[in-house]
This record gives sequence, structure tokens and C-alpha cells, in this order.
Amino acid sequence: MGGTSINDALDGAITAITAAGCETPRLDAELLLADVLDVSRERLLLDRDLLVEGPAVRAFQNAVRRRAVEREPVAYILARRGFRRLELAVDRRVLIPRPETELLVEVGLTLPRGARVLDVGTGSGAVALSLKDERPDLQLKGSDIDENALQLARANGERLGLQVDWFLADLLVGVPDEFDAILSNPPYVSESERADLAPEILRHEPAGALFSGPDGLDAIRSLIDQAAARASVRLLALEVGARQAAVVIELMRTAGFPAVRSEPDLARIERVVVGER
Repeated sequence: MGGTSINDALDGAITAITAAGCETPRLDAELLLADVLDVSRERLLLDRDLLVEGPAVRAFQNAVRRRAVEREPVAYILARRGFRRLELAVDRRVLIPRPETELLVEVGLTLPRGARVLDVGTGSGAVALSLKDERPDLQLKGSDIDENALQLARANGERLGLQVDWFLADLLVGVPDEFDAILSNPPYVSESERADLAPEILRHEPAGALFSGPDGLDAIRSLIDQAAARASVRLLALEVGARQAAVVIELMRTAGFPAVRSEPDLARIERVVVGER
């Protein structure tokens, strides 16, 4: 009988990924093997007759090497990431969408019918596309400073059949005053935190979407000031880093958003700051 059993293949991969210091070695190995064999994780775990054989052997070895040796995120190896109800294509042009960013979508879902919404720094298009999927009545646009990221967002929108307009912009510079709400997951990591980031982030995710000055607030300060100067903007929601919420709340109030609140993520970190006027 040729090939390697699923259990043996997984055991070897889990050992390698664990030794590399990755946080979820079993999950990583299962996702990578399911992808190589083009089966669901459930079938992988239930079908004891499955074998890893032929080209799948080399493909799985390569995937495990990328994860364990290069510390490449699983989402980049698979070239996709689930976000709310959508499966998005992702690669090194964009940040990997994270569960905490779903809070921005939750805020967007509360907007009045037909509201004009801009997702600033859209990356893969996760926030804008999820809102269009769940609230088709909203008028969605997504912007990014990186044309390469916008190419991926456009491709995601076309594949998913969701109508979002995309355009190139540095925050709100040159952007018309035509939006009721602005949502953003801007860069918010400080330069002093660079050494503390996991290899998956530091080696592979785009630095321009991560770092924002000595305290991580350069982009946030600019975006708050620019949004406050636009008369049509009634709501501004920003994802922020741990321990940044109190400062961002004060920045929003000073800029002219009298009603400001923060929303905690599942780890109870105040993750999204919302200003309304």
C-alpha cells in the first residue's frame, strides 16, 4: 500500500510546527493538509482511509516548511481567509483580516438605510464587502493608499458579486465630502513595538499597514482631523491598539465628536472607538 496515513502525516507536521514555536500547531497542520487534499477538515478527521500520496506528499511538505521554517501565516499559504460570512482571497499585499475587525462591521450595521460609507485602508476589502453583503442598502466605497491592495479588494468584490467602488487615496486627502460614515482599521502599531511582534506579522504582513509613528497614532490623528473637517461625516469608527482607546476617545472629542464610545473585542480590549455627531 502506497502513501502516508493521515495520522502519520499530521503527527509529523504537528511536531515540526510545534518546534517552530507556532501557537496552534494542530489546527495549522489540519488546515494545510485539508487544503492539499482538497477536502474539508471534517472529512480529514473522519475518513480513516484517506492517504497522502503522489503530488500531495511534496505539496504538504512544502506547506509545512513555509509554516514552520518561514513562519508564514496559514492564511497566506492557503491564499484565503474567512471573515464573517465571506471567504476572501488574501496575500502579502494586505493584512490578514482578524476577528476583532468584525467590530467595525457591527458598527456599520447600525447605520441608517442608504447611508454613504467609506472604508479607509480597506486592504482585502473585508469591512466594505461584509457590510455590502449584510446591508445591501448601504452605499459602500473602499479606499487604500496602495494600488496593489486595491487590486485584491476589487478581485474579491468581483468574485463575490458585491458592488463596492474602490479608489486610491492617502486617508481622506482629496476625498470628496460625500460620506455619512467613515470606518477604518488604520495602521496603529508603534515603532517601539516592532521587536515584540510575532514573526508571522513582522516577516510577512505589509509594514505600511501596521506601523504608524513613535506611538502608533500618526495615521489615527490625521484621520480624525480630516474626518472632523468634513461636514457630512456623522460617524467615525476606528480600530485601535490595546491601551490606545482612552487617547483616541479624547482626540475625537477634541476634534468635534461629542458622543464617543469604545467597543471591546472578545479579549475585552477596547478595540474600536466610535465618534458621532
